[in-house]
Amino acid sequence: MRRTNLNVSLLLLIAIIVVFLAGVSVMFLGLTSRFDLLKSSGTEERVTSILFVFEYNDKPLASYVTFYYHKTHRVAIFDIPGNVGRIIKKINRVDRIDTVYNSKKFSNYTDEIEALIGIDIQHTMVFELSNLGKTVDMLEGVKILIPSAIAFYNGENSILFPSGWITLDGDKSQRYLIYENEGNENESIEQRHQRFFIGFLKRLGESNSYIKLPQIDKRLSTLARTNMNHKTRIKIYDELAGIDTDRATVQRVIGNYRDVSGQMLLIPHYDGEMIKDAVRQTLIALTRQLDRSVSGKIITVEVLNGTNISGLAGRTAELIRGFGYDVVNVGNTDRNDYEHTQIIDHFNHPEESEIFAEIINCDVIIHEKPEDDFELQTIEYKADFTLILGMDYRGRFK
Repeated sequence: MRRTNLNVSLLLLIAIIVVFLAGVSVMFLGLTSRFDLLKSSGTEERVTSILFVFEYNDKPLASYVTFYYHKTHRVAIFDIPGNVGRIIKKINRVDRIDTVYNSKKFSNYTDEIEALIGIDIQHTMVFELSNLGKTVDMLEGVKILIPSAIAFYNGENSILFPSGWITLDGDKSQRYLIYENEGNENESIEQRHQRFFIGFLKRLGESNSYIKLPQIDKRLSTLARTNMNHKTRIKIYDELAGIDTDRATVQRVIGNYRDVSGQMLLIPHYDGEMIKDAVRQTLIALTRQLDRSVSGKIITVEVLNGTNISGLAGRTAELIRGFGYDVVNVGNTDRNDYEHTQIIDHFNHPEESEIFAEIINCDVIIHEKPEDDFELQTIEYKADFTLILGMDYRGRFK
């Protein structure tokens, strides 16, 4: 009798464990289907991921992980600097992420970027700089906006670009990407590279019908090293044609610079967890079917320090920019004794405000009804959201 009761109890315990594990599995799969959208490449819910690399002197001049969702035609771009510092498993030390870059073993570099962002990369496309120039000529130029005239005199390597919209041919594209005139530019090299990449991406989309021609596709396949076969390339060309590049923003890995073994490395914030969170949140935002009035909109944020902690608003603004938000104002509130952090949603964006609240671990959201008069609301409000930092704010992770 005692053995029977023991057996029944054991069976009951096993049943409970099985049910628990099944529940955990369902929950895990649910989360996975939401965040790891790239796994479902054969479904209508597919998010396409492509790693574009511009290569110069056998090293990546610029690397961009590009995510695209076909239903919303929205694109998200992550700029991966070569000097990002992380523990490189293959050499078992902290070093630059591009240390493992090898054009013949490109998967080593892809693996490190996947580990950095926490998402698998489906497709890769690498353009060596001279081949990039040939590709630009084949596309009949890349159009970009140069905010301020560039005049850099260095003999035969002088650089002269007027301000405004200009179309770069292959040779000018190469010069624009590689010239360095530190301290005498209105924008950083990274901004310049990003500007060109978005223009290049747009031109690929505009040239969809042309680059799908058999002879042109064959030519392009010799200029770019890629893991895509002909059928996949054609599909990608069609997807690039649908990208809304005018609303594209580039998020860059942010962190602190540290001297590691004699070289300055960019160490990502929060041991790399911030960039992973930024990617996950971005994928969710890409696939959300938001109201057309806010879909694809770059959300602007005002960050105000409601505490007596010096510099808190500035540090928080840097973090928020890493998630793709446009911080338009940083300052202090009229008092420094706010107990709770709060978000004021000036334009009634409930879904977007909830996403923003998740990022900064904020529990208080105040929705204000916008004024009917557009001019009045434009004068009254500086941003879509005002973030007031209270004494309970402890940064990204509590």
